Amino acid sequence: MNDKSLFLAIDVGTGSVRAALVDRTGEILKLVGQEHQQIVPHYGWAEQRPEDWWSGATSVIRQVLAAVPDAANRIEAVCACGQMHGTVLIDSAGQLTRDTAPLWNDKRALPQVAAFRKSHPSDLYLAATANPPTPAWPGFKLQWMKANDPDAYASASTVFMPKDYINFRLCGERAMDWTDASISFMMDPATRDWSPRLLEMLGLDRAKLPPIRSPLEVLGAVTDAAAAASGLRKGTPVLVGGGDYPVSMIGSGVVSAGTGSDITGTSSIITVLANTPMLHPEVSNVATMDGLWGRFMLLDSGGDAVRWARRAFHQNQLSYDDVTRLAGEAPAGAEGLFFLPYLSGERFGEHPNSRAQFFGLAAKHGLPHLHRAVLEGVAFGVRKNIEIIASTGVQLEQIIAASGGAKAELWLQIKASMYKTPIIVPAEPEGGVIGCAMLAATAMGHFSSLEAAARKFVRFAREFQPEPAAVEVYDRMMPIFERVYAQSQGVYDDLDRLVDTNPDTTSA
Repeated sequence: MNDKSLFLAIDVGTGSVRAALVDRTGEILKLVGQEHQQIVPHYGWAEQRPEDWWSGATSVIRQVLAAVPDAANRIEAVCACGQMHGTVLIDSAGQLTRDTAPLWNDKRALPQVAAFRKSHPSDLYLAATANPPTPAWPGFKLQWMKANDPDAYASASTVFMPKDYINFRLCGERAMDWTDASISFMMDPATRDWSPRLLEMLGLDRAKLPPIRSPLEVLGAVTDAAAAASGLRKGTPVLVGGGDYPVSMIGSGVVSAGTGSDITGTSSIITVLANTPMLHPEVSNVATMDGLWGRFMLLDSGGDAVRWARRAFHQNQLSYDDVTRLAGEAPAGAEGLFFLPYLSGERFGEHPNSRAQFFGLAAKHGLPHLHRAVLEGVAFGVRKNIEIIASTGVQLEQIIAASGGAKAELWLQIKASMYKTPIIVPAEPEGGVIGCAMLAATAMGHFSSLEAAARKFVRFAREFQPEPAAVEVYDRMMPIFERVYAQSQGVYDDLDRLVDTNPDTTSA
């Protein structure tokens, strides 16, 4: 690797598109972002314009190139990652057949998911897709488009994910990588190709799906038109790349079986790497960059639970640091106070209408106990998910924490004790950018594997070990948490009916 070698990373996020120049040591020399609009035409819908992604990408690329001397000539390869599930349709001429793409958080396909669940028991589809159905998956979004926007669907020749559209504009080639494809609800995990069985169940056209390729492959080279638009050198290699979530995992050092990833932002995603997917109606599976599988479960309320507590108890007058400080005044276990963190229900499983609750509240409990219970409640919920994933014998050796939750030391210490597993935190929080650079450097032959690239590019700043006294407390509390969770299921439908039938006493 030349001392002056650079790699260009592009991250097409939900809130912005970003570009970064990363050098051969893994240092980010320049990072620039540009926000783009999320469109909400109806309740539960969420869309963006792919053209906004491209115009934003060209803008931020030009800005990072201008910031570093001779950058365009020093870039060895370009690699993009992007928000997953955003479903883009283009025709044979490369033109969009829909101006907007429904995003990962778009819920318009709920009727399609409900109909699929009703018609197909899990044993008929799990082996063919390794994932439970949800409106996030592109397969159901395509079902909706076929039924509700038939002209756009019929005239489309290729389905893209967000980073695929950027790649197409850069090099003119059509493909999807196996990380994005693996959680489309259309890829066969055994073959890493589109599943004829699932496509038949969904009523979708195989011909509209692009080839599935390795994220490490070179897709093509920057075209004349893309060079003129972006300032990149014509002929610069463009990688296939991957979804932002699995790319961020490798960028934070999650590259070997037995390693877990804790990504706590608004939600909390726990992922454990294994050699095979886990076929379970509550467990999702994403293919990793280098051929492993990330078995993951999602808790909708992660950081959102802390945000709720800050608003509900303090009307947002306290900082998050102050809230955490209060939580630290209470002992491990919050003196028998439990919090079930299901503020917005559950995304998978049989109880999407779950509720949050405090249990065990007594006169001795004050604000510190309430706040600690919220932090511990999220960790209890994640531990329940970890135990499901580990039920097949997967050994979790360490967890690497990323995203906003990696900044809260008390929460990390709670999690290490709750999960009985060491938690380490990368020094560089931009896991997506670093992951793209690792892919590019490996694809260009500078590393024999992504694991070797991680040893060079990823550095760790902090480590949290389980505390034996807290471990004992949480082990005693966990069966009670599970019992309260199980016994609460029977009243969720009753609560729904109560809310539906009660008059709105707040309306005039």
